[in-house]
Amino acid sequence: MAREVSAPRVLALWCPDWPAIAAGAEKDLSPEQPIAVLSGGRVLSCSAAARAAGVRRGMRKREVQAICPHLYVTVDDAGRSARMFEPVLAAVADVIPAVEVMRPGLMVMSISGATRHFGSEADIAERVIDVVSACGVESQTGIADEVFTAVLAARHARLVDPGGGREFLAPLAVSELGCEPVLCAGPNGVADRDELIDLLWRMGIRTIGAFAALEVTDVSTRFGTDAVVAHRSARALPTRPVSARGPDADLVVEYRCDPLLEFVEAAAFVGRRLADDLHQRLLAANVACTRLTVRAVTASATSYARTWRCVRPMTPEDTADRIRWQLEGWMSGRNAPRPDAPIAVLRLEPVEVIDAAEMQYGFSGAGLPSDNETQERVRRALVRVQGLLGGDAVRVPVRSGGRGPAEQVTMVALGDEPAAARDPSLPWPGRLGGPSPAVLSSEPVEVLDAAGSPVRVTTRGGFSADPVSLCWGRRSWSVRWWTGPWSADEKWWMPGNDGVTSRAQVLLDDSRALLLRHERSAWVVEGVYE
Repeated sequence: MAREVSAPRVLALWCPDWPAIAAGAEKDLSPEQPIAVLSGGRVLSCSAAARAAGVRRGMRKREVQAICPHLYVTVDDAGRSARMFEPVLAAVADVIPAVEVMRPGLMVMSISGATRHFGSEADIAERVIDVVSACGVESQTGIADEVFTAVLAARHARLVDPGGGREFLAPLAVSELGCEPVLCAGPNGVADRDELIDLLWRMGIRTIGAFAALEVTDVSTRFGTDAVVAHRSARALPTRPVSARGPDADLVVEYRCDPLLEFVEAAAFVGRRLADDLHQRLLAANVACTRLTVRAVTASATSYARTWRCVRPMTPEDTADRIRWQLEGWMSGRNAPRPDAPIAVLRLEPVEVIDAAEMQYGFSGAGLPSDNETQERVRRALVRVQGLLGGDAVRVPVRSGGRGPAEQVTMVALGDEPAAARDPSLPWPGRLGGPSPAVLSSEPVEVLDAAGSPVRVTTRGGFSADPVSLCWGRRSWSVRWWTGPWSADEKWWMPGNDGVTSRAQVLLDDSRALLLRHERSAWVVEGVYE
């Protein structure tokens, strides 16, 4: 008889208000002391006592201090949160070794094998809560078939039945799709769902179930990339790329410390170097890491290890931060005994990698990527080309001032100061409005009227006759629609320059739209709309 294999189950453990709890624990504040942690001048996290006084997330500093004058206010410190979370991790790891950290205050673990030892899933959840309570920390657990549902289940202290993830998620408010920013990042690095949630709300979609009921094709064609990831989460489907696979042994990086590492600062310096080495190997292998184990071996051969999980691929900065947080937790000795000897070996072990082909990148701004990982990859490629072809061979665009689309871009050599040739903040009367052409050009063209005579712009700023056809290259097209011309009297004070430039837009019979520029009695195609 074939043996039935049970589906993997995930337990999530969530410590509410962790940044505030960690800040209070570091200063040994009373549990009754209201605490608020700020990020960007707004409340990121607050304690239960602060909420009872009326403090809420998103409030400004002055506002919360007016509401609660005896409030303890501090800024967000990811290193502090990670360091104070280490004793909780160590306690849970003694019960279930395969613990993955999503962020300080939130961890997930597979319990498929643990049920054979502890009994039911409820018994496992109770045991984990007990060991966390022994550390003086309140927590909630949730169990489901995949990570996203398990985390929301932890927020509601629910154990979801196998296969019941979608039913559990259905009545929840659609805003809960963005309740954990660490879960809101797809392969392209998108991490903020406020705009998506606001759009769904205005469309009348108020629950996760209503969003899950939409067709996949409708979501993929009418919303952004992250909406597709959110839609999979709403249907309780795993969001990991299908290409996820175990790493090759040659992706592991290791550093044998000489001299041995006894202080956090020295270990963090080595960790940053290891992070750069690891990402060089990942880049060469055309993969990115989504789960990473940080391992330290002391001179007495004692091994310490912790696994960190990210939904989006880790950047070198992400990796270096997690190494430092983990080393601070191990070596500070503030919340747990220090290692029994100095660190002799530091090792980074990618637990899960994805193919680079599965990652989608978005570009924005002055020709540069919008996320750190993409920016680093593009920068390295461009620097390499620049080294082969010379400093001026690689140029990047900088937004500039001007009236035409070509004038609104200044190309500067990679590495030079991104200084615009013309100030874009000036009014520039006569500037062409959006949208801008997708392709710039400067090819000559003839615009003809019904009699086949050239169409010009008169001194009164109008067409000499209605445009009927257009000769571009060796072909001729009919003009289905046109608008303009718009004239700008530029540099009229300069000798030998009539200064009058006119622009018009035309739609050809093959549905292409062109931007034309008329100057010195001649037309050129200035741009093509796509």
